[in-house]
Amino acid sequence: MSFTEKLSSIMQRPGQDPVAKDDVAWWMKYAGRGLGTVGSLLAIFLGAWNCVSILLGSVSCLVSGMWQMVAGFVVIMIEAPCCCLFIDFVQNLSDWAEKRPYWNRAAAYCIMAIPPVFLCFGMGSLLGSGLIFATGVIYGLMSLGRKGTRPDPAGMTSGVSSPQGTVPPTTDHHTTLVEDPDVWRPT
Repeated sequence: MSFTEKLSSIMQRPGQDPVAKDDVAWWMKYAGRGLGTVGSLLAIFLGAWNCVSILLGSVSCLVSGMWQMVAGFVVIMIEAPCCCLFIDFVQNLSDWAEKRPYWNRAAAYCIMAIPPVFLCFGMGSLLGSGLIFATGVIYGLMSLGRKGTRPDPAGMTSGVSSPQGTVPPTTDHHTTLVEDPDVWRPT
């Protein structure tokens, strides 16, 4: 067993399959988890900072700060359950979220991050909620998967249908729809 195999076996979650089920790059997974952890901690801190604005009479900033703190706490429960060992249901929540598709997590993080910015537009809500939103964007990119290989787009154009039937595949890759006489154009 090599050093990297030992390291990956140490880093895997309990009960996780040793073989990856998806084709997402390893650095993308760690980027999502790392940004989610750091961003949620910063969102909790900046949410508390927004709550202090109640001293100036800004109730909307108080609500924004509380929303941002709750959103940061939810993200840290899902991304880094080791930070919340004192709560018994956190590991179950994290395991449930790991079984869901990436787009579910992306949608949840992006939706949770938007209201604090609209309630109290400021640097604290922009930075804290922005990092949670960026985590959602990374998970959204992970849900798209890897990009195709170079021959894939060329193979996709070989059997395009037209009003007269199918267009035979061309070997000239510089042909466009405008130069193709078989493609219908309005007159």
